[in-house]
This record gives sequence, C-alpha cells and structure tokens, in this order.
Amino acid sequence: MEEMTIGQLAKAAGVNVETVRYYQRRGLLAAPDRPAGSIGRYALGALTRLRFIKRAQSLGFSLDDVQALLSLDDGRSCSSARRIAEHKLGEVRERIASLQVLEGALEDLVKRCARTRNHVSCPLIEALASGSADAAWLPTT
Repeated sequence: MEEMTIGQLAKAAGVNVETVRYYQRRGLLAAPDRPAGSIGRYALGALTRLRFIKRAQSLGFSLDDVQALLSLDDGRSCSSARRIAEHKLGEVRERIASLQVLEGALEDLVKRCARTRNHVSCPLIEALASGSADAAWLPTT
C-alpha cells in the first residue's frame, strides 16, 4: 500500500478520520495532494508521522510537545528534544508523587474504615463530607 485515502490512513494508524483532519488543521500532518477531480492520497510517510504522534501522546506528550518534537526532526536537535523530554519527565514525577500521597491517604482511610466496624460513623464518608485534613488530598473544584 503505497498511497492511501484518508479512511485507509486512519484505519492503518488506528485513529478516526476526524483525528487525521484535526492533525492537519493543527499543522501536524500535511494535507495530501489532490489532483483535479480526484480524492486526496496520502503517501506512506503520513502513516509514519501519524504513528509518531500517537506514540508520543502515549508517553504523555501534548500535541504542542509533539509539534515541537516534529519540528526538531532534522537529526541535529537532540539537545532540544532532550529538554522537552526532561520537562515531561519532571511532570510525570510530580504526578507520581501526588499519586503516592493520594495512595497513602486512601490507604489510611481504608484501614480506619476497617477498624470502625459496627460504628455509626464511617471515617471515609466523614472525611469526605467535612473536608477535614484527612481529605486534604482531594482536588478542590
């Protein structure tokens, strides 16, 4: 399959046709050449690019990050790509730390619930309802 329609491209990449169009509007993917009176056909490079975008997103990179990484694809910008990845790694580590705090708080509440069998008040429900320090890990809206 050397050239493909937008539907074939989307299917091969495991995305929706609207996703392909969205990436085109964002400048992440070039629109195909469209000879007069026929439908556009994408070269194999478009599939490679779509797969790159999806793999980068699966690593947590935003579409803005992906666009920056794609602009560095000249083989000489590894230090710039590394800085983007280091920033993403920092964000991931912050999320992990937050999740560890959340895990500890939930673990404590679950243990407290287990110790209060046959009591009227449940520590988990009480903490959630009162907004006490036990629920400090809860996101505020």
